[in-house]
Amino acid sequence: MRPAIAILILAGVSQAAEWKQLFDGKSLDGWSLVGPGRFVVEEGMLKTEGSMGLLWYTRQPFANTTIRVVFKTASPNANSGVYIRFPEKPKDPWYAVHNGYEVQIDAGGDEWHCTGSIYSLSKVIRKNQKPTGEWNTMDIELRGQKTIVILNGKKVNEFVGDQPVPTRKQWFEPVRGPRPDFGYIGLQNHNARDIVYFREVSVKR
Repeated sequence: MRPAIAILILAGVSQAAEWKQLFDGKSLDGWSLVGPGRFVVEEGMLKTEGSMGLLWYTRQPFANTTIRVVFKTASPNANSGVYIRFPEKPKDPWYAVHNGYEVQIDAGGDEWHCTGSIYSLSKVIRKNQKPTGEWNTMDIELRGQKTIVILNGKKVNEFVGDQPVPTRKQWFEPVRGPRPDFGYIGLQNHNARDIVYFREVSVKR
Protein backbone atom coordinates (compact mmCIF):
# COMPACT_ATOMS: atom_id res chain seq x y z
CA MET A 1 0.00 0.00 0.00
CA ARG A 2 1.32 3.43 -0.90
CA PRO A 3 2.16 5.64 2.12
CA ALA A 4 -0.14 8.46 0.94
CA ILE A 5 -3.10 6.08 0.62
CA ALA A 6 -2.35 4.56 4.02
CA ILE A 7 -2.32 8.00 5.60
CA LEU A 8 -5.69 8.86 4.04
CA ILE A 9 -7.22 5.59 5.27
CA LEU A 10 -5.90 6.12 8.80
CA ALA A 11 -7.18 9.70 8.79
CA GLY A 12 -10.63 8.49 7.74
CA VAL A 13 -10.68 5.90 10.53
CA SER A 14 -9.62 8.55 13.05
CA GLN A 15 -12.37 10.94 11.95
CA ALA A 16 -14.97 8.15 12.06
CA ALA A 17 -14.01 7.38 15.65
CA GLU A 18 -14.27 10.95 16.93
CA TRP A 19 -16.96 11.94 19.40
CA LYS A 20 -19.71 14.18 18.04
CA GLN A 21 -20.97 16.65 20.64
CA LEU A 22 -24.77 16.92 20.76
CA PHE A 23 -24.78 19.61 23.48
CA ASP A 24 -22.83 22.73 22.57
CA GLY A 25 -22.47 23.98 26.16
CA LYS A 26 -24.30 27.22 25.35
CA SER A 27 -27.84 26.48 24.24
CA LEU A 28 -30.52 23.84 23.65
CA ASP A 29 -29.93 23.98 19.90
CA GLY A 30 -30.96 20.63 18.41
CA TRP A 31 -32.96 19.63 21.48
CA SER A 32 -36.65 19.85 22.34
CA LEU A 33 -38.51 19.49 25.62
CA VAL A 34 -41.84 17.82 26.38
CA GLY A 35 -43.55 17.88 29.76
CA PRO A 36 -43.76 20.44 32.55
CA GLY A 37 -40.18 19.89 33.77
CA ARG A 38 -37.32 21.64 32.05
CA PHE A 39 -33.58 21.82 31.47
CA VAL A 40 -31.62 25.05 31.65
CA VAL A 41 -28.09 25.84 30.52
CA GLU A 42 -26.00 27.00 33.47
CA GLU A 43 -22.24 27.64 33.30
CA GLY A 44 -21.82 25.34 30.31
CA MET A 45 -23.95 22.55 31.79
CA LEU A 46 -27.47 21.22 31.40
CA LYS A 47 -29.33 21.41 34.71
CA THR A 48 -32.62 19.68 35.53
CA GLU A 49 -35.44 21.80 36.97
CA GLY A 50 -39.10 21.31 37.85
CA SER A 51 -41.26 18.22 37.46
CA MET A 52 -41.24 15.31 35.00
CA GLY A 53 -39.82 16.24 31.62
CA LEU A 54 -38.09 14.74 28.59
CA LEU A 55 -35.35 16.62 26.74
CA TRP A 56 -34.73 14.80 23.46
CA TYR A 57 -32.33 15.22 20.56
CA THR A 58 -34.38 16.09 17.48
CA ARG A 59 -31.93 15.89 14.59
CA GLN A 60 -31.67 12.14 14.11
CA PRO A 61 -32.24 8.70 15.62
CA PHE A 62 -29.24 6.51 16.40
CA ALA A 63 -28.25 2.87 15.85
CA ASN A 64 -24.99 0.97 16.40
CA THR A 65 -23.69 3.94 18.31
CA THR A 66 -22.02 4.69 21.63
CA ILE A 67 -23.73 7.46 23.59
CA ARG A 68 -21.65 9.25 26.23
CA VAL A 69 -23.05 11.37 29.04
CA VAL A 70 -20.90 13.07 31.65
CA PHE A 71 -23.00 13.96 34.70
CA LYS A 72 -22.95 14.72 38.39
CA THR A 73 -25.68 14.73 41.01
CA ALA A 74 -26.45 17.41 43.60
CA SER A 75 -27.63 14.93 46.26
CA PRO A 76 -27.09 11.22 47.03
CA ASN A 77 -30.51 10.17 45.71
CA ALA A 78 -30.86 12.56 42.78
CA ASN A 79 -32.79 10.80 40.02
CA SER A 80 -32.54 11.16 36.24
CA GLY A 81 -31.93 8.93 33.26
CA VAL A 82 -30.85 8.59 29.65
CA TYR A 83 -33.55 7.43 27.24
CA ILE A 84 -32.60 5.31 24.24
CA ARG A 85 -34.30 3.50 21.35
CA PHE A 86 -37.66 5.32 21.30
CA PRO A 87 -38.79 5.21 17.67
CA GLU A 88 -40.98 8.29 17.22
CA LYS A 89 -40.88 11.94 18.19
CA PRO A 90 -42.42 12.07 21.68
CA LYS A 91 -45.60 13.99 22.47
CA ASP A 92 -45.44 13.51 26.24
CA PRO A 93 -42.64 12.79 28.75
CA TRP A 94 -43.80 9.20 29.33
CA TYR A 95 -43.48 8.17 25.69
CA ALA A 96 -39.78 7.33 26.04
CA VAL A 97 -40.43 5.34 29.23
CA HIS A 98 -42.87 2.96 27.54
CA ASN A 99 -41.50 2.90 23.99
CA GLY A 100 -37.77 3.06 24.65
CA TYR A 101 -35.48 2.15 27.53
CA GLU A 102 -34.29 4.30 30.41
CA VAL A 103 -30.69 3.88 31.50
CA GLN A 104 -31.12 4.97 35.10
CA ILE A 105 -29.20 7.64 37.02
CA ASP A 106 -29.83 7.19 40.75
CA ALA A 107 -27.08 6.29 43.24
CA GLY A 108 -29.66 5.40 45.89
CA GLY A 109 -31.66 2.81 43.96
CA ASP A 110 -31.45 -0.96 44.23
CA GLU A 111 -29.70 -3.06 41.58
CA TRP A 112 -32.75 -2.85 39.26
CA HIS A 113 -33.16 0.92 39.69
CA CYS A 114 -29.68 2.40 40.24
CA THR A 115 -27.26 4.12 37.90
CA GLY A 116 -26.50 1.92 34.91
CA SER A 117 -29.57 -0.30 35.20
CA ILE A 118 -32.10 -0.52 32.38
CA TYR A 119 -34.89 0.73 34.61
CA SER A 120 -36.79 -2.26 36.12
CA LEU A 121 -35.71 -4.50 33.19
CA SER A 122 -32.01 -5.31 33.63
CA LYS A 123 -30.07 -5.02 36.88
CA VAL A 124 -26.49 -3.85 37.26
CA ILE A 125 -23.70 -6.32 37.99
CA ARG A 126 -21.95 -3.71 40.14
CA LYS A 127 -22.50 -0.17 41.42
CA ASN A 128 -19.85 2.26 40.24
CA GLN A 129 -21.21 5.80 40.59
CA LYS A 130 -18.92 8.38 42.18
CA PRO A 131 -19.95 10.38 45.27
CA THR A 132 -22.26 13.38 45.10
CA GLY A 133 -20.71 16.34 43.30
CA GLU A 134 -18.12 14.30 41.35
CA TRP A 135 -18.33 13.84 37.59
CA ASN A 136 -19.31 10.45 36.16
CA THR A 137 -18.84 9.19 32.61
CA MET A 138 -21.43 6.74 31.30
CA ASP A 139 -21.06 5.12 27.87
CA ILE A 140 -24.11 3.36 26.44
CA GLU A 141 -23.27 1.10 23.51
CA LEU A 142 -26.07 0.20 21.09
CA ARG A 143 -25.21 -2.95 19.12
CA GLY A 144 -28.31 -4.18 17.34
CA GLN A 145 -30.61 -5.45 20.09
CA LYS A 146 -27.79 -5.42 22.64
CA THR A 147 -27.24 -2.53 25.07
CA ILE A 148 -23.99 -2.34 27.06
CA VAL A 149 -23.50 0.22 29.84
CA ILE A 150 -20.02 1.28 30.94
CA LEU A 151 -19.91 3.50 34.05
CA ASN A 152 -16.63 5.19 34.95
CA GLY A 153 -14.66 2.67 32.92
CA LYS A 154 -16.34 -0.52 34.19
CA LYS A 155 -19.11 -2.52 32.59
CA VAL A 156 -22.16 -2.47 34.84
CA ASN A 157 -24.87 -3.87 32.57
CA GLU A 158 -25.48 -5.85 29.39
CA PHE A 159 -29.01 -6.30 28.11
CA VAL A 160 -30.56 -7.91 25.03
CA GLY A 161 -34.06 -6.90 24.02
CA ASP A 162 -35.62 -10.37 24.04
CA GLN A 163 -34.11 -11.65 27.29
CA PRO A 164 -36.44 -12.52 30.22
CA VAL A 165 -37.36 -9.55 32.41
CA PRO A 166 -39.26 -9.15 35.70
CA THR A 167 -43.04 -8.86 35.66
CA ARG A 168 -44.32 -5.30 35.40
CA LYS A 169 -45.76 -4.26 38.78
CA GLN A 170 -46.39 -0.48 38.61
CA TRP A 171 -47.97 1.77 35.98
CA PHE A 172 -44.83 3.92 35.81
CA GLU A 173 -42.60 0.96 34.99
CA PRO A 174 -41.92 0.53 31.28
CA VAL A 175 -44.25 -1.54 29.16
CA ARG A 176 -42.48 -4.83 28.45
CA GLY A 177 -41.37 -5.88 24.97
CA PRO A 178 -38.42 -5.37 22.62
CA ARG A 179 -37.50 -1.98 21.21
CA PRO A 180 -36.11 -1.24 17.75
CA ASP A 181 -32.43 -1.38 16.86
CA PHE A 182 -32.49 2.38 16.37
CA GLY A 183 -34.25 5.35 17.95
CA TYR A 184 -34.06 8.81 19.42
CA ILE A 185 -32.26 9.61 22.65
CA GLY A 186 -33.15 11.94 25.51
CA LEU A 187 -32.55 12.96 29.11
CA GLN A 188 -35.02 12.79 31.97
CA ASN A 189 -35.92 15.50 34.45
CA HIS A 190 -37.50 13.60 37.34
CA ASN A 191 -38.78 16.25 39.76
CA ALA A 192 -37.84 19.52 41.43
CA ARG A 193 -35.88 17.83 44.24
CA ASP A 194 -33.67 15.72 41.99
CA ILE A 195 -31.03 18.01 40.49
CA VAL A 196 -28.59 16.50 38.00
CA TYR A 197 -26.03 18.29 35.83
CA PHE A 198 -24.77 17.19 32.42
CA ARG A 199 -21.65 18.74 30.91
CA GLU A 200 -21.36 16.43 27.89
CA VAL A 201 -23.72 14.48 25.66
CA SER A 202 -21.94 12.98 22.68
CA VAL A 203 -22.04 10.03 20.28
CA LYS A 204 -19.54 7.93 18.37
CA ARG A 205 -20.44 5.46 15.64
